Amino acid sequence: MGVMTDLQTTYRNRSALVTGHTGFKGSWLAFWLTRLGTRVVGYSLAPPTDPAHWPFLKLDVPSIAGDIRDSAMLAKAFAEYQPEIVFHLAAQPLVRRSYREPEETYSTNVGGTLAVLEAARKAGSVQAFVCVTSDKVYENWDSPAGHVETDRLGGHDPYSSSKACCELLAASYRQSFLAEGKMLLATVRAGNVLGGGDWADDRLLPDAVRAVAKNEPMVVRSPRSVRPWQHVLEPLAGYLRVGQKLLEGDASAATAWNFGPADEGNVEAGTVVRRFQRAWPKLNLEFAERTDGPHETAVLKLNSSKAARDLGWQPAWGWEAAVDRAAGWYRTFVETGKLLTTEDLAAYVAAAKSAGMEWVA
Repeated sequence: MGVMTDLQTTYRNRSALVTGHTGFKGSWLAFWLTRLGTRVVGYSLAPPTDPAHWPFLKLDVPSIAGDIRDSAMLAKAFAEYQPEIVFHLAAQPLVRRSYREPEETYSTNVGGTLAVLEAARKAGSVQAFVCVTSDKVYENWDSPAGHVETDRLGGHDPYSSSKACCELLAASYRQSFLAEGKMLLATVRAGNVLGGGDWADDRLLPDAVRAVAKNEPMVVRSPRSVRPWQHVLEPLAGYLRVGQKLLEGDASAATAWNFGPADEGNVEAGTVVRRFQRAWPKLNLEFAERTDGPHETAVLKLNSSKAARDLGWQPAWGWEAAVDRAAGWYRTFVETGKLLTTEDLAAYVAAAKSAGMEWVA
């Protein structure tokens, strides 16, 4: 693999559209891009939670309030801002909600992705498109072996199935409309992410933070479920790296990519919340194996060797550091109102460089 320019050199003065910028991952990505000198425009519905990370960042970027299924509004946004790269994160992202709202989940995740792809294809300005799906797109989730990008797609629940549909949609677009290479399209699949600023329902650390705020015990419903835990900045670095390769015209990057932790990052949910409790002792825990809820995967692992080999990407923080950083962010915010987003990004960039990823900036 040859030497490549760093992220800042690639993204400075580029125009980027981020869908779902008001969500957890989207807000962190928009923040990082602004630090790289990118001209960012966000397209999303209002923040999905209250509180939410996005409003506290106070970023000076255009923020379009729109539904990703609204083709006319999307066309207007692309025409006005002429983005060179699109990071598509907007989605209905919750497994348990997808059981309650399957039609909304498929409509948003599949129909919305189709609408954004069409807008980007027709705009003429877009050179690179990074479509965020999920680690849950694979069939046979409970296998102890880590999934590789060529494994069969599936999805037990409506959320996971909808994201697998997005993978098929992206592959079809590459073959049907993008073969000439004017717009390069990649999909990215990440594991469970941790970090400050997430207040979504039915997620482990946000549930812990709510329990502390209410001075109530946190009931951990599936403490033995194994997930690929990582800090939110880890996969975002991968997304930015893929986008960099696409912007440089590297068609070999226009494919699917896994971004998961090292093997030791595949740990039980109960272990994660106990680590969180060490960093914030006010948290009280109760463990209760529940069998009355919808199906949830017992074991889920990703194999990210392709990203290591072809992108020079690897995890810079272990799961313990991810949990400690998240706990520090939440505790500081709850107790003082201060955001540690800037500090966490600086610490991650330093760790990434120490891990040999000199392209991170």
